[in-house]
Amino acid sequence: MKVLFIGNSHTYFNDMPALFARFVECTSGVRPDVTMLAYSCRDLEWHRKEYFALRFNLMYGGYDYCVIQQAAHPYPPVESTMRFGKEIIDLCHRCGVVPVVFMTWAEKRFPEHQQIMIDTCEALAKEQNALLAPVGRIWRTIRENDPDIELYYRDGEHAGPYGDFLIAAVLCRLLAGEVSETVNGLGFDFMQGGPFELDMPLALEEKSAVEVPLDRDKTTRILAAVQSL
Repeated sequence: MKVLFIGNSHTYFNDMPALFARFVECTSGVRPDVTMLAYSCRDLEWHRKEYFALRFNLMYGGYDYCVIQQAAHPYPPVESTMRFGKEIIDLCHRCGVVPVVFMTWAEKRFPEHQQIMIDTCEALAKEQNALLAPVGRIWRTIRENDPDIELYYRDGEHAGPYGDFLIAAVLCRLLAGEVSETVNGLGFDFMQGGPFELDMPLALEEKSAVEVPLDRDKTTRILAAVQSL
């Protein structure tokens, strides 16, 4: 399996594509190849305008899937998501790559924003014949049913280690067909409590330092929610 991720910080936080790869390896025994085109604060319109990088990767990268993440905070207008999402998905189809719409989550302080993300991503995936990774829908369910599980980074917008555990589990369940219980308790934290500044980014640069243990009771409950897909 070879997967291209396009998006912004909601894709790259805590090295999520690498965590997804670990989950797939634990589940299937085969580690997928992952590549990422993710840049801070960028939306699908920006990615569409950066056509040549996207085109080259989809045409020549040999990808099986392309995970497409729209900007989230603030969420762009529905018309923009549908237009540029369609154009990117069309390119995926022409290149023989299966598109995956990555549904994001609302800000912690604005849970009412979640429904527009759900409705828009569901409509985009259905109308353009793409797979849907319903992260935001499951994120809302966990917030409502398991409020002791802190999915957010301390800014209340990005995913913390438990949030990225959820994302990786959803994508593994969707693309590998299941997610193994052997991933229970596995987490990545690329900050380890350090500051995160978009104008001067800094994260751990040793892979061994990024991996962290998570509370197994909490990740068990996340996995149970994901298995309902």
